[in-house]
Amino acid sequence: MQRRTYLRAVGTGAAVGLAGCLGGGGNPNVSLSKPDRENDVSSEDLPYPAWGQQVPDVTLTDPIGGTEVAVRDIDTPHFHTFFFTNCMTVCPVLISALREVQIHSVTEGYADEVSFYPVTFDPARDDATAFRKEADQMNVDMDVGNWHFLRPADQAEAKSVVEDQFGVFFQKDEPNEDGNYMFTHLGLVMLVNGDGYVERTYRGNQPDEQTLIDDLTALREA
Repeated sequence: MQRRTYLRAVGTGAAVGLAGCLGGGGNPNVSLSKPDRENDVSSEDLPYPAWGQQVPDVTLTDPIGGTEVAVRDIDTPHFHTFFFTNCMTVCPVLISALREVQIHSVTEGYADEVSFYPVTFDPARDDATAFRKEADQMNVDMDVGNWHFLRPADQAEAKSVVEDQFGVFFQKDEPNEDGNYMFTHLGLVMLVNGDGYVERTYRGNQPDEQTLIDDLTALREA
């Protein structure tokens, strides 16, 4: 099955990246063991980088920090998700789950050992102002310094980076009578190690925050 066909077929299905034991499963690039998946699905079968695979070699803007972020060069364990700030369905849940991990990192004293990089696919509306508003609404602590909203330059780059390279499907819906629009998209969170390899993927609309914390803890302690 071709990558794009599979991408559209999976839609917003259930999570396939599950918690597992340490060990790397024979893959020297990761610390967590191969996750249990239904129907013997392998990482190569999935449209997005999954366990043992490297994230794409892309650079995106952090408009709040005013910096460029080379995704593969992030040298701490980190999380990605893909969202837009005007979303009223799955995106707040994805951001909320990562916020809970951020809170845990602060209260447990390891905030400098993990980072968060949500990527928007709506650069036409998502700028520094929109991201600051999102952080305020979602109680994300930007002062900690480990949370960075990332933005493609324009819609063409959003498609190239998010859909074509990260393999995360999104589709702009028809605008309403006021010109406002939403997106249909895949709900996905990635846990990536400091070498740019995916340790876990969590697909679905309600990632379990405790699982995120547990897998991150296992990775940090590996």
